[in-house]
Amino acid sequence: MTDRALAVVRAGALTTVQDLGRPGHAHLGVPRAGALDGPAHRLANRLVGNPETAATLETTLTGCAVRVRTATTVAVTGAPCPVTVDGRPAPWGAPVRVPAGAVLDAGTPVHGLRSHLAFAGGIATEQVLGSRAADLLSGLGPAPLTDGAVLPLGDPYGPPAAADAVPHPGPVTELCLPFLPGPRDAWFSGAGLRTLTTGRFRVSAASNRIGLRTEGPPLERARTGELPSEGMPLGALQVPPNGLPVLFLHDHPTTGGYPVVGVVPERFLAPAAQAVPGTPVRFVRLCRRPDRAAHSR
Repeated sequence: MTDRALAVVRAGALTTVQDLGRPGHAHLGVPRAGALDGPAHRLANRLVGNPETAATLETTLTGCAVRVRTATTVAVTGAPCPVTVDGRPAPWGAPVRVPAGAVLDAGTPVHGLRSHLAFAGGIATEQVLGSRAADLLSGLGPAPLTDGAVLPLGDPYGPPAAADAVPHPGPVTELCLPFLPGPRDAWFSGAGLRTLTTGRFRVSAASNRIGLRTEGPPLERARTGELPSEGMPLGALQVPPNGLPVLFLHDHPTTGGYPVVGVVPERFLAPAAQAVPGTPVRFVRLCRRPDRAAHSR
């Protein structure tokens, strides 16, 4: 076995190929997609000597197992989980040399939801609009993994990184989501806006890569009716008719007709990838930065 590829032995609940996504195509109706836990994706690539743009496998809830057809270096990051090579324990969060024909198994996370598996050379599936990311909403990119599927691997970029320790994420006991208000916060009453920042919300089991849904007290509207469809950014807090905020994640639709009460900046989104159903959610209003131009006048 000398070909650079891997075969899926156990696909798990949902395992997809992800990279940094395909930003810049929203005007064409194409979501960004890409790794939900960006720091975990970047770390896994760094540990095996890949650039951060290389594609990894993103698992959900139950991990996955693959058989490599050539000796390669693998790293598992994100949600901490048991890692084995042909049934023997291997380290999580470190480069692991896997012999040709061996099975690497990343199991059910100890806590969190999503792990990332990086392989030296990256997953080398065909690019669509400059990205190998699987987009569950539009269907672009490779399909979610199935048992028996074979994925090509690229040529190694360089030696694995030397690391004595890597960040070990603790459980997300509370998901804190700082947001900038607007653009449609005026569609909600003062009581509704207070509910957003003081209400007790939790992550709904209906959440997915498209959006993190919440359960809790509904936000009271000041206006009835709905908007004409308008652009929706990553991190938008859209409020459907049930009054419960939905946090748009990487596979979100690019337009929508429900009001957006606020937007969570991208730098705060990674913990949402690891928040299990039932996790408490707290929304924190951010102050907008002063207009520099106004100060210069």
